[in-house]
Amino acid sequence: MAALQVPPRLQQFVEDEMLRAPLLFDQVIEEGQGRLRKSLPALGPMQRATAADLLQTLQGQRQRIAGEFLRSLRAQVQEDLAWHRPKRGAVAPKPLALALVDEDTVAFDVELSHAIELIKSHCEHELRELQTYTSALVGDMDVSRDHNPFRAETYARALGAAVQALPLSTAHHVTLMQHTSPALAPVLRKVYAGAASRLESQGVEPAAYRTVILPSGVRSPGRFGETTFSPDLQRMRDSMPEPRDRAPEPCPADVAPVPPAPAPEAPDAPDTHADAPRRAVVAPREHWSDVAGSSASRADRQAVELVSRLFDAMLADLRVPGDAAQVITRLHNPALRMTLRDASLLDQDKHPLWRFINRLVFEAQMTPDSHDPDRLQLLRLALSTADQLNAEPEQDARLYRWACDRLESFLEKRFTRRFSAVSGHIGALQKLEDRLAAGHTALSTLHGMLDVPQLDTVPAELMPEEAPVPGSRADAEAWLDSLLPGTWVRLFLQGHWVHAALLWPGDRREVWLFGDGASDATWAVRRGALLMMHGALLAKKLKQRSIVGTAAKRVHRELTAAHAS
Repeated sequence: MAALQVPPRLQQFVEDEMLRAPLLFDQVIEEGQGRLRKSLPALGPMQRATAADLLQTLQGQRQRIAGEFLRSLRAQVQEDLAWHRPKRGAVAPKPLALALVDEDTVAFDVELSHAIELIKSHCEHELRELQTYTSALVGDMDVSRDHNPFRAETYARALGAAVQALPLSTAHHVTLMQHTSPALAPVLRKVYAGAASRLESQGVEPAAYRTVILPSGVRSPGRFGETTFSPDLQRMRDSMPEPRDRAPEPCPADVAPVPPAPAPEAPDAPDTHADAPRRAVVAPREHWSDVAGSSASRADRQAVELVSRLFDAMLADLRVPGDAAQVITRLHNPALRMTLRDASLLDQDKHPLWRFINRLVFEAQMTPDSHDPDRLQLLRLALSTADQLNAEPEQDARLYRWACDRLESFLEKRFTRRFSAVSGHIGALQKLEDRLAAGHTALSTLHGMLDVPQLDTVPAELMPEEAPVPGSRADAEAWLDSLLPGTWVRLFLQGHWVHAALLWPGDRREVWLFGDGASDATWAVRRGALLMMHGALLAKKLKQRSIVGTAAKRVHRELTAAHAS
């Protein structure tokens, strides 16, 4: 860890917490064993035998699992602190790996996800307080990201690694997680509170969460304020007040403008770490009056002003990665010029310009590593496309349909290349499917010993043909059958949430091959495991969100607030 450029005070905080970790683990295991003993009278014969095996094994394996807990905890913290390491370009591709995910694996992942949520809910206040102190340790006084390397998922994964180090079956591992997770949450609550108190006694001044004061009567667009309302751009234009002739807004001093120059041969994408502080991406752009000056129509001037505000709102959207924002910036000027020629530009989500932006942002979000070779190729293509569009004197929808087709062609070729890379695995997986269909399956190690949450089974005759009951097995089957090659899904695998693309659904639909969006890793997942994950809310299909629609909502709120004031 010394090789990383980590702020010294944060490094000292990490070492102090690691010194206290062995005592924390001892407390959790003691409490977990106590819970196991108390539960024995209420257990059935098989569950009682599982608990007895655990209690006996823990006596001789205590030191081993404690060591695994500390090893996993330190490894995760080191990986978290690596965010401070300056990136030096694209990394070399990792060797292709294939992991098999079955029902046993998912059963343990379900318990791990429950542990993470339990810690987050039990320690919510303490985690937020500690976050202000760790942000201060690195000089982030606005708490723009979580700098605490000892998060809920970090401790839960370390506990999971320790439990799985026991030389027992998955059933034993799941049972132990069920009894130690409730013990971990209250212990961590004291640990987090104690860490914040120690930092305060050392004179660390906590950072403060950035607060935005909204006009009276305007609600924050947080997750609880999200609605399906999508303002109509045509009506917004008609209600837009007459724009005043104002000077172009200067670029902030700390933000380098992005000139509309041709895309470099190998551009360096900005850091798009999920928790990275957001930097504005702006570029010199034509003022609305320069564009609308050729038209005496008030409606045209209003439309230009509306489109300009939409671009400002898209660039302010924290979901838009920095490299994608560069492309959006370069599309700003041609969009303003096209506004006077193409009335269909105000058809939200239908015009090819908006479809190009939405698709680009979605694909950038699916491959979060800004230095991934595929991500860099995507950026090069998008930048060169934007520059070609900017250079065209006549702006119309035909140009942007060409841009959409070019982007889709690139994505299809990228998927074909990824599929070809795993073609050797697919042959082996097809043979596995054939054995499964013939009944040559490996039995689960659970053996019915645990009360693992199962999907509800609804008799077929009681099921409506149109819409399966949410949460039922039929609902999960319908969801699984809706997945097509290339579909992006969000899965909880091995203690992490991942974005993965479906590469190959088995011919018999028994084994499904997914490719990670952030690496070359692949997972072969059995159908039963996917059904279990869907029932436990650990698997969902990802839909492309409308960045333009979100921007329209933001502009609509601003207009509503302006009319109300």
